[in-house]
Amino acid sequence: MSRLGLIHWNAAEAARYLTLLKDAGYRVEYSPEFSPQLMREWRSTPPNAFIIDLSRLPSHGREIAIALRQSKATRAIPILFCEGEDEKVVKTRALLPDAVFCKFARLKSSLRTALCSAPKAPAVPAAMMDRYATRTAAQKLGIRTGDAVRLIEAPRDMPAALGDLPADITFVESPAAAVTLIFATDPQELQRQLSELRSHAARTKLWVCWKKGKSAEGGVSGNLVRETGIALGLVDYKICSVSEVWSGLLFAAPKSRSKLS
Repeated sequence: MSRLGLIHWNAAEAARYLTLLKDAGYRVEYSPEFSPQLMREWRSTPPNAFIIDLSRLPSHGREIAIALRQSKATRAIPILFCEGEDEKVVKTRALLPDAVFCKFARLKSSLRTALCSAPKAPAVPAAMMDRYATRTAAQKLGIRTGDAVRLIEAPRDMPAALGDLPADITFVESPAAAVTLIFATDPQELQRQLSELRSHAARTKLWVCWKKGKSAEGGVSGNLVRETGIALGLVDYKICSVSEVWSGLLFAAPKSRSKLS
């Protein structure tokens, strides 16, 4: 019986994968809360193939696939990507051309193909930090020409720390900004600010930044930022280093809900 590792960010939607694959005779390992522990287990005892759904948080799934290729223990294990918007599939295929791509209706036949054709010379894309090392903070944050940018509780040197900015950038106080950065140093303020801005998450790139390592203040960490956002109904889907002092996590409104209450 082949073992499969399933990666899907929505447990309810993952149920149809689990039902189809188990009925087909596969043993499936799945956790809706993907964790470093699961990655360690897979590296210790790799499954026969990985199935990664691209319909939810495709950048997360893509980065996990790249991490699997970074490890010698899992590098040669077949990867099958299922579903996903065309643009996301094209981007993922460019990085991992030897993976198998399919729609859910062809999952079983595509899985058989993947299991019979493990890559002999697997593509190993650069790790995320290496790929973005030469980008400016503004590029990593998605700040584009003509954008209105809102900085909340930002340190005085933050505009300069963003590096070279695209043309016609304006810094505003309006919630309608194209990019919003909250600089959090207090848990209660973090809760209040995110509560106030969550209804705008569908219309702005909503970043929450916290101080790294020994610079951290008030108990605000990356884990606290993520947990606070999730508790308010937001979805985190990108992380980056904003400066030598600050890291940032990008939140969005869930696709299934057009408006947060």
